[in-house]
Amino acid sequence: MALKKDKNESEQRFPCLNPKMSDSDFGKFSKLIKEEFGIKMPPTKKTMLEARLQKRLRALGFDNHAQYCDFLFSPGGFERELTQLIDVVTTNTTDFFREPKHFELLLSTVLPDLCQRSRRPVKIWSAGCSSGEEPYTLCMVMNEFAENNRDFNYSLLATDISTDILRRAMNAVYPMSKVEVVPMALKKKYLLKSKNKAKPLVRVKPELRKKVDFRRLNFMESFPFKDHKDIIFCRNVVIYFDRATQYTLFKKFCATLSKGGYLFIGHSESISGMELPVRQIAPTVYQKV
Repeated sequence: MALKKDKNESEQRFPCLNPKMSDSDFGKFSKLIKEEFGIKMPPTKKTMLEARLQKRLRALGFDNHAQYCDFLFSPGGFERELTQLIDVVTTNTTDFFREPKHFELLLSTVLPDLCQRSRRPVKIWSAGCSSGEEPYTLCMVMNEFAENNRDFNYSLLATDISTDILRRAMNAVYPMSKVEVVPMALKKKYLLKSKNKAKPLVRVKPELRKKVDFRRLNFMESFPFKDHKDIIFCRNVVIYFDRATQYTLFKKFCATLSKGGYLFIGHSESISGMELPVRQIAPTVYQKV
């Protein structure tokens, strides 16, 4: 007859695969995430954070969130783990030609206006670029505009807080389903098909990839570049911040814009009630005055 094993012995040998996070530990995580990254983490996000941290617990050999919390708040752990934590916390949802009216406005109004006012290269910033679909879409649009405007040139900066997502953006490899929205003419011109039919993938062509300067940036820190931008795309990013942080960030964006420059935000975002030096020219599109 098999002996009945002690409960504590079983728990030690087979730790819980889905450990629950204490309210105390969640409070520490939430405070840190808000202070370091500006991202609000209300109690309703506790279950989500529990699930997303599972991979880090397994990678580090921890049995529960309390052990991970102790490690994170240790001097060496904080330095080693902070970039890993932000990769876990951030949500990266994006598409090629997302919110297409923005790109139509670029071609019809914004770029002609900028070209008329100055012959210098247009400086564009994709802030919160995620896995790269937005900056590569911008490159396609800019290149198409350049074909009909021989003196036009541009530079494009793309930033994100997640080092993991930036690596994916720089690699520029996407499943075929991701590029279904890209017009066929642009697919043929700017994308390369994988020869492996078992894995239908595409990669952005080198001449487009080299146009994008990818950098890591935490919006809670000072912006490290001093040149003013003519166009800033920051769409569906500030929704993760509280209203006060949103206002602070929009003021920083406006300070970074050149006079007459354009700010594009997401359709789920608003600057209503904020005192900013901009005028609205279209839904979710603003020009610095």
